[in-house]
Amino acid sequence: MLGSYNDDMHAHSISHCSNDLIALFDGVFRDTYQTCLVRGTDEPLYLPAGSEHECHRIIFAHGFFASALHEVSHWCIAGAKRRTLEDYGYWYLPDGRDQTQQSSFESVEVAPQALELLFTQASGRHFEVSIDNLNGEAVDRHRFRARVEARAEQYLLEGLPRRAEAFRCTLQAYYRCRLTREAAIAKGRARLAESKPGHIVTVED
Repeated sequence: MLGSYNDDMHAHSISHCSNDLIALFDGVFRDTYQTCLVRGTDEPLYLPAGSEHECHRIIFAHGFFASALHEVSHWCIAGAKRRTLEDYGYWYLPDGRDQTQQSSFESVEVAPQALELLFTQASGRHFEVSIDNLNGEAVDRHRFRARVEARAEQYLLEGLPRRAEAFRCTLQAYYRCRLTREAAIAKGRARLAESKPGHIVTVED
């Protein structure tokens, strides 16, 4: 059963530093997927490797922990071809969407935010859905959250994509089991290499 993570004593005892998150992600995926997590100063962005950068870069906003988890969630869903394109080849419709546009936005955000929810819980933090339409049509946040939670339940029942499962395992090992960075990274890399029964290996792997 999916539920919120309410162990406040444990949560407050952990320093949720983006440096740790970067080290954990890079430790699992820099060598295996030539991808690194980067603290940005403005809007989030995904940039494929090029002549000036040997690694694909997942750039998250302003060093925010939640932004990093959200951007990693999108990366975990993006297929191999899309990971060669800036921002995965998608065009982002900004704040101020009408009802039809917002409905389309929510439909494509359910899966990544479901992964973000699982990553957030693995990190011992509180999750909030992201609607990003303050200047547009009114949004039913509770309905959208219910859709995100239902998709997260489905992931738990059917299995997460391989990269997402490896990252979730890494976060749990570090933030919940309190292993060292090195030990948590080792667990994540081992999970990445696994092919276990019931596990979904999807086209984006």
